[in-house]
Amino acid sequence: FWHRYGPPAHMNIQLKGRDLLTLQNYTANELKYLLWMASDLKQRIKHKGEYLPLMRGKSLAMIFEKRSTRTRLSAETGLALLGGHPSFLTTQDIHLGTNENLTDTARVLSSMTNAILARVHKHNDLDLMTKEATIPVINGLSDLYHPLQILADYQTLQEHYGGLNGLTIAWIGDGNNVLHSIMTSAAKLGMHLHIATPKGFEPDLRITKITEEYSKEYGTKLLLTADPLEAADGANVLVTDTWISMGQEEEKEERLKAFQGYQITMQTAKYAASNWTFLHCLPRKPEEVDDEVFYSPQSLVFQEAENRKWTIMAVMVSLLTDYSPQLQKPTF
Repeated sequence: FWHRYGPPAHMNIQLKGRDLLTLQNYTANELKYLLWMASDLKQRIKHKGEYLPLMRGKSLAMIFEKRSTRTRLSAETGLALLGGHPSFLTTQDIHLGTNENLTDTARVLSSMTNAILARVHKHNDLDLMTKEATIPVINGLSDLYHPLQILADYQTLQEHYGGLNGLTIAWIGDGNNVLHSIMTSAAKLGMHLHIATPKGFEPDLRITKITEEYSKEYGTKLLLTADPLEAADGANVLVTDTWISMGQEEEKEERLKAFQGYQITMQTAKYAASNWTFLHCLPRKPEEVDDEVFYSPQSLVFQEAENRKWTIMAVMVSLLTDYSPQLQKPTF
């Protein structure tokens, strides 16, 4: 396990007090540390039945401008397991953006809670929040990034393949926030990346340039194409997401037309490596991936969904406590 992934003895990492807005701000070793922490917590709490009240006396303000299943549930149940108290806040529950600006809200929350988890429309709102808050701010999803989702994806692949280095991920779909988080982190962990998006739906050009630089720095392969089958060629992991994100509903007809031919099927998988797997962050629609793939033995989507819980727990423990993982060699 660790000879492929980095020995814990050399991981003297301190993340306490940091924000997590994008994986771009985290080094390869820091990302490995978060995944090690997630594995440690999952092994000790789920498999060994240990009680680890690492967050006793701590609270989390959860601001949600968009609805959520996995992000909300993983944070609430994960924090409760660790002995902490989550407070779920929608725009109907607080004055944010109506009677109270973001600056004032961030300062008030800093005086009453230990961290802020925010799911927002505009990533710039998170940037402002981190400037005004005196406590860690965690990105629960923005228009640019979804870092918590990708940590869960990586934990899932780590568990399945026993290591991440050398894997090839094929993204077939929209150039969205989930893809951006893969692009700003995969090369750091030694993974190659194939990206297929329709013309006009490519990832953000600034993030593409960063990804190209990472690919050169870490010696990984990067492919950008409009052909889904070219992206799938030789890939270990086939990944997609919704083609119509929250707030894009009025673009539905245009998007469905643009994404014709992008549905992941067993025909797509024929081009992939023999040990291929499938990931989707959910919720899923049949036009993105058919039932045969989605419910196949190669689909890791429900393990992936569960790992949202262990990775958000790892983030909270790392940013808010001095606890270090105890597990020397996780068994999966």
